[in-house]
Amino acid sequence: MKKFITIVALFAVTLTSHSQSLGYQDLALLFSQDDANGTARFTSMSGAFGALGGDISVININPAGLSIFNTSAFAGSINSRKTGIISNYYGTNTNNQDQFLNLSQAGAVFVFNLGNAADWSKFVVGINYRITKDFTNRFNARGNSGLATFRDFPFDENEPMIEYNVAEEQRFFNNYTGEISEVNIAFSSVHKEKLHVGASLNFYDLNFSQRSTLVEFNSDGNARTLDANLYQENYTTGSGVSLNAGFIYKAHKKVRLGLSYQTPTLFTEVLEESNVIDNEGFMGDTEIKVSNSNQIYDNTSGGFFPSQRFIYRLKTPSKLTASAAFIFGKKGLLSIDYVNKNYQNIKLSNADFSNENQFFQNELRNTHAVNVGSEWRFTNYSIRGGYRFEQSPDSLALTSDNLEGYSFGGGYNFGNLKLDFAFSDTNRTAPYNFYPGFDVNSANLAIDNKTFTATVSINL
Repeated sequence: MKKFITIVALFAVTLTSHSQSLGYQDLALLFSQDDANGTARFTSMSGAFGALGGDISVININPAGLSIFNTSAFAGSINSRKTGIISNYYGTNTNNQDQFLNLSQAGAVFVFNLGNAADWSKFVVGINYRITKDFTNRFNARGNSGLATFRDFPFDENEPMIEYNVAEEQRFFNNYTGEISEVNIAFSSVHKEKLHVGASLNFYDLNFSQRSTLVEFNSDGNARTLDANLYQENYTTGSGVSLNAGFIYKAHKKVRLGLSYQTPTLFTEVLEESNVIDNEGFMGDTEIKVSNSNQIYDNTSGGFFPSQRFIYRLKTPSKLTASAAFIFGKKGLLSIDYVNKNYQNIKLSNADFSNENQFFQNELRNTHAVNVGSEWRFTNYSIRGGYRFEQSPDSLALTSDNLEGYSFGGGYNFGNLKLDFAFSDTNRTAPYNFYPGFDVNSANLAIDNKTFTATVSINL
């Protein structure tokens, strides 16, 4: 798209949270979430690894678990995700189905044995890449709220102007792309084979885009019709950093306890480029045509595509994970993680975000999540299963807005090579309001994510 760039001074910026696109409070919440991607072993047990270790993906929960590795290893994973989104807007259901494929994780662990006589007998370094949050999704919604918001044709020369105030249908097309990816560098050691400690430094890369089109079909009640299209786009990039530290204590040969803390992620420079800016009275690229005229109104017809660039800062919530694992010799295990994350601590800065920050305080909440996983071994192969529950950050959320899911999988150990596979299915509902500022109900989205993960692990 050709662009006429407006560099917006920080003290004069006009925030765009009133548009059909996601506002800053919605983006901050979206950028604070985690898909819990990892290896197939990790995924098949619903990420309940805070007191376990021995898997590269523990680096994202409790880096102390790296020192449970006995040998250096590499692991790489591929995700195939099938997403179904059913949108309901004023009684009309629209079914959206998509398939996505990505490299979800790749990392290595390097084990340095310091000798059995030493109190600190092992030192481990881990490096891992993973997709923290995959934004790629799209959905459509259609229905009739009974409210027409595009009522006039700009080229209408009638006196008085014809008013197209009878709503016939609204359609909304939304497309997200991008991801938050992270690179972790972690260190772990074990003291007298009982206390594992570890810490990691996490670097994040944010790339997000939203492209949405709102279409209205209205009439004047006398067979004359008006069709309006409003297109908005938003491209956001940024980088962030966080720290993670924790320990795992072997309280008994059958019991392990873990605790870890991840600091808030600080995105010190988030750059947004958007066309959601006043263009002849419309917030975005707008086309309007009517049945009783050959003229078409288009506020970009002269090659003028106004946009704005804006830099802001974001602090996401910290995360506290308490874990317990029960080990049944070499036969199997049961693991439980409890995660606490307070979304009220989200903070936007570098401009006047007082309304958004007040929203975080008043409308979001301290959330609780529980992950349960189990694994059972039979000679060279293993079977696994898990359950995941994550509370919605919205203080007024419906029960169905909470994320809930299950997982299962298995693996085979060839010696120096391991193959693991996992399937997970998560469900939740969510509202999407593409008419903020109007007395119009949100579209209700029922979101189902089915993910297949395959991992190859090699001892180095």
